[in-house]
Amino acid sequence: MSAESPDNVLFVVMDTVRKDRLTPYGYDRPTTPTLDAFAEEATVFEQAVAPAPWTLPVHASLFTGMYPSQHGADQENPYLEGATTLAETLSDAGYDTACYSSNAWITPYTHLTDGFDDQDNFFEVMPGDFLSGPLARAWKTMNDNDALRAIADKLVSLGNTAHEYFAGGEGADSKTPAVVDRTMEFLDDSDRAFAFINLMDAHLPYHPPEEFAREFAPGVDSTEVCQNSKEYNSGARDIDDEEWEDIRSLYDAEIAHIDDQLGRLFDWLRSEDKWDDTMVVVCADHGELHGEHDLYGHEFCLYDPLVNVPLLVKHPDLEAERRADQVELVDLYHTVLDALDVEGGTPAAAGETAVPLDRTRSLLSESYREFGRVDDDARDPGQRDDGADAFIEYSRPVVELKQLEEKAADAGITLPEDSRFYSRMRAARRTDAKYVRIDRIADEAYRLDSDPDETDNVAGEGDPEVEATEAALADFESAVGGAWTDALDDDVTDDTVEEMDDEAQERLRDLGYLE
Repeated sequence: MSAESPDNVLFVVMDTVRKDRLTPYGYDRPTTPTLDAFAEEATVFEQAVAPAPWTLPVHASLFTGMYPSQHGADQENPYLEGATTLAETLSDAGYDTACYSSNAWITPYTHLTDGFDDQDNFFEVMPGDFLSGPLARAWKTMNDNDALRAIADKLVSLGNTAHEYFAGGEGADSKTPAVVDRTMEFLDDSDRAFAFINLMDAHLPYHPPEEFAREFAPGVDSTEVCQNSKEYNSGARDIDDEEWEDIRSLYDAEIAHIDDQLGRLFDWLRSEDKWDDTMVVVCADHGELHGEHDLYGHEFCLYDPLVNVPLLVKHPDLEAERRADQVELVDLYHTVLDALDVEGGTPAAAGETAVPLDRTRSLLSESYREFGRVDDDARDPGQRDDGADAFIEYSRPVVELKQLEEKAADAGITLPEDSRFYSRMRAARRTDAKYVRIDRIADEAYRLDSDPDETDNVAGEGDPEVEATEAALADFESAVGGAWTDALDDDVTDDTVEEMDDEAQERLRDLGYLE
């Protein structure tokens, strides 16, 4: 790699990929030979922490440098508003920018793609011309009316679920090869570029390409195993050990396919003499649970398999080594600005918030996480301590909760109101301890150094490391407006449909949402 700063940044998010299923992190199955080779010339971070356990708030944090409670994009408000994005800042600085993804949360509908010069979500269920004509008016009506935002949210989620099946199951192929092709075309036409891609293969449901299914899940019929996490989490469906093994094998096959396509992209960069001039970031936005803590998927908790994510970064200022210090994905916003020598901080529109480069949050800086160097009035909510803590936020997942209730009701099950399903959660995490504040059930705390599987809840037992982590969480909560201690109304029904005017209801019928 050249000694000078790179001209390009390739930022890869492997959606829903657990760290412990990757070869560079010690997995004993050869799921990721490309990443294993990449790790020989990259920094491998052992303790990278996501700011949330699901896609939308994590990507909004990556694109703004803000924590979820700052940017406000979550399931109860699934739109990034009032913030200047990384793509807008880099475009203004003269970089070509592109975003390619098959995830419905990363689309113009949620404003996460604002500022990208080129973008394609490869999203067949909600086509690219969705925001035109009468459908555009329907979408605007829904977004401009606070009472209808839950409906807009559900449309995106339902579309995403449908797309995941058609993109990965019988009758269609993974979109990852097309994402890689488009990325190569974009980088081939650009001299100074920021390319962001999200690869969805490892997200439920798991229908891997046959080549990888034969190697990692031989004899497993992906249509016969449980592919709906809400069925299991609600108690409507049981999964035995043999079926869990089949599910995990399909998951491995999906990850192997991602790795294979990354190999194709990396080989192309080398063949075109672009490798040395390209900073490469590979991470996951969150992980996945496969029965741990009696949960499936990535909802309703903040356990480490979801939030302690893989992160590998190649840059000339970083050594090819393994690092055990804790880092946050929110720091990648500043790392990219630093790598491309862009200060940021200039709003793209009046009234927007634009976060400037803070080198105490750049992985490339010698002052990384030395938050004492930041002026008090410039500190963000996570900079009130010595840099030892990472912070995670999880607002109530209204879409998943509604689906969970439906699965439970179909099976004659009533979900308890005082449960993790209806709870909001915030956590502070250090490499040795984690404290989770939960608004409907008892808090959770774990000594990660002695209990990495988080099986022994030690909240309230006086452990000094846990108490220090809880104190850091309290400072964070104070900075973002106070702790979530008041339980929200447990009613998540969509009664607001009746409040729509006739035109809005007609447009929803056009979308197939109403009969």
